[in-house]
Amino acid sequence: MRMHVMYGPMSSSSSRWGALAVLCAVIFLDALDVSMVGVALPSIQHDLGLSTSSLQWVVSGYVLGYGGLLLLGGRTADLLGRRRVFLVALGVFAVASLLGGVVDDGTLLIVARFVKGVAAAFTAPAALSIITTTFPEGPERNRALSIFTACGASGYSLGLVISGLLTEIGWRWTLLMPVPIAIIALVAALKVLPRVAEDRAEGGHDLLGAVLITASMLLLVFTVVQAPEAGWGSVRTIGSLVASAALLGLFVVAELRMRHPLVRLGILRSGSLVRANLGLLILMGSYVAFQFVAMQYFQNLLGWSALGTALAFLPAGLLVAVTSTKMGDFADRFGTGKLIVIGAAALAGGYAMFLGIDERPSLGGLVIPGMLLLGVAFALSFPSLNIQATNGVDDDEQGLASGLLNTSGQVGGAIVLAVVTAVLTSGPAGGLSIGALRSAIVVSLILAVVGLGISAFGLRPAKPALAEEPEVKAYETV
Repeated sequence: MRMHVMYGPMSSSSSRWGALAVLCAVIFLDALDVSMVGVALPSIQHDLGLSTSSLQWVVSGYVLGYGGLLLLGGRTADLLGRRRVFLVALGVFAVASLLGGVVDDGTLLIVARFVKGVAAAFTAPAALSIITTTFPEGPERNRALSIFTACGASGYSLGLVISGLLTEIGWRWTLLMPVPIAIIALVAALKVLPRVAEDRAEGGHDLLGAVLITASMLLLVFTVVQAPEAGWGSVRTIGSLVASAALLGLFVVAELRMRHPLVRLGILRSGSLVRANLGLLILMGSYVAFQFVAMQYFQNLLGWSALGTALAFLPAGLLVAVTSTKMGDFADRFGTGKLIVIGAAALAGGYAMFLGIDERPSLGGLVIPGMLLLGVAFALSFPSLNIQATNGVDDDEQGLASGLLNTSGQVGGAIVLAVVTAVLTSGPAGGLSIGALRSAIVVSLILAVVGLGISAFGLRPAKPALAEEPEVKAYETV
């Protein structure tokens, strides 16, 4: 049985766009927090005495908490009400931000970052599903989604610049800055998101599924990070990989048998939704890893300041901020598939340029052009992937669709970062040689090329026999 959300007062144009403004502020904050810690990592490592392997958990702790529970967050929003889930999670996010900024122990910092990621796992799908159930599918929703995702992409890109400015004062400010913003957003949301009647999806919480998928991802990342020390062919490494795969298999079995699963696997019959998830996994995974490598390169190898490092990322951030709001119009005109292909090509081109790094990189010939290509990739791909993933999905599964998409991006970031960290720590001089850095960038480049192939496959003409089948069939209840 499907239940559709009726937003009543939210149906007026001013109410809808006012709510969108608050939701955009929160997704900007979520994305900002993923990247803002990036420039501060060398300072955090020095002050807290963290190894390179431990340092990556400051990033991975957040993205795993985020990605590991996004599916549960999306389902909870569908079951308990999107407004309620959004507000509670935003409050937890503010508290965890405060704790992360005051702790003096690396382990406690990682725990605080994980809790913060868990809170974001509930705010993000709730926010996206509020938008997709409020704005009708078509140009109006595409415009709203392009603005929403532009704020997310801008937050991620500009977070590096803001982090550079704050790190010059002290790295703790990069962790504390989200606190007042989250509080202001919470107060605004209480006023702008009215208490309105909304039908909720049927079913219950699939806690078993949430535990299995989160445990599988955590074990996988931990295994990859520890593999260089334990040995890739060691019993511990192989056994842990097998255990991670087994947990993932148990998750699939559980979802097939549960009356109200965390993930209704029938939704994956949609080729466009699967491609969107793979696309975001590759986009975020490759870029989170590249960002980590770039921070090591600019600051630890070249000796750049935090501000100088942040300014190196400024071209990409500005390009995303300026152009992403127009992507809804471009999607209406050209289709999301073409925009994603162009974005994937730009992503691969940007990584390829950075293979030319050396001890004296050219700003005009390498750094700025490479960053601009990465900015083009984000500006085109990020909004288009969000539009592609949610079009044609019924209202009662919008939380699930948005949760799946965000999970792909966040878990992809954690896993690829773990692989790249393993590459770095396996190299000479603690992973800070030019050769090791280039090898780490190759990982991102290979993923980008794979993403280009997947997105190009989506442009193939549909078979005539399937042309008359409506896309919504992919979402019918199994």
